[in-house]
Amino acid sequence: MTQEKPYVPSQAILDLYDGYAHGQFDRREFFRRASAVTAGTVSAAAIAAAVMPRYAQAMQVAPDDARIDTRTLEYASPNGAGKMSGLLAHPAGDGPWPAVVVIHENRGLNPYIEDVARRLAVAGYMALAPDALFPLGGYPGNDDDGRALQRKRDREQMFEDFVAAAQWLMTADNSTGRVGSVGFCYGGGVSNALAVRLPELGAASCYYGRQVAAEEVPAIAAPLQIHMGELDTRINAGWPDLRDALDAHGKNYEAYVYPKANHGFHNDTTPRYDQTAAEKSWQRTLRFFDAHLR
Repeated sequence: MTQEKPYVPSQAILDLYDGYAHGQFDRREFFRRASAVTAGTVSAAAIAAAVMPRYAQAMQVAPDDARIDTRTLEYASPNGAGKMSGLLAHPAGDGPWPAVVVIHENRGLNPYIEDVARRLAVAGYMALAPDALFPLGGYPGNDDDGRALQRKRDREQMFEDFVAAAQWLMTADNSTGRVGSVGFCYGGGVSNALAVRLPELGAASCYYGRQVAAEEVPAIAAPLQIHMGELDTRINAGWPDLRDALDAHGKNYEAYVYPKANHGFHNDTTPRYDQTAAEKSWQRTLRFFDAHLR
């Protein structure tokens, strides 16, 4: 028996998925629109299999990797949820190490973001990846429910939870006190915002995240690194205003646009993953942190 080939989503389907993933319409509407795009020739099950994350297949650093130590950490967030939790990962042995707060997408601390924290630990950093869903019971095990839960959090309180994470790292045992941030999607916007909020932040790397307002740029002291996918027109529309403000105020930044890459290109668990863009951007992120945090 010949096995049917997996459906490979078109750019139109990926664009629809981006809208669905960012709350522009619900799951039922996504599949209705996707069916119209494929003229009903592809089943909903095949589309779902093509676009939904496959976490087990994309792990790069195992939780029990001998090069690192990991644990669940609880820390105080007095201006946010009060008490927060996240994954703490660092190299095996004794520090101190420079540190990075890892900020997840709009769905909580999923396995992909945990893996990013472990990758940073392998690279010689103490990494803290908070779970903004901790006050609501934590990441629920799937991204659909995670997105719904994250929308229930107060955005200002949630931001304060990441501020508290960065501040915890600045004084943590085995931290050098040099702290940066890296974020993806929602987390990319938070990484930008941390640079505004925390003048002591050492570096901020933003992957396809919302830009801060031009009037906030004078407060930025940390070097910025901006990563954008060429096809991510929704996010990229705000880049010219930020670029002009950064230039006008003489800020230290570097920005990259990755050809033919979509929003989410670094996430290696979905079909939006672009291996060339992901690997190149990650190499740049590590060089950026090495230059500014060590």
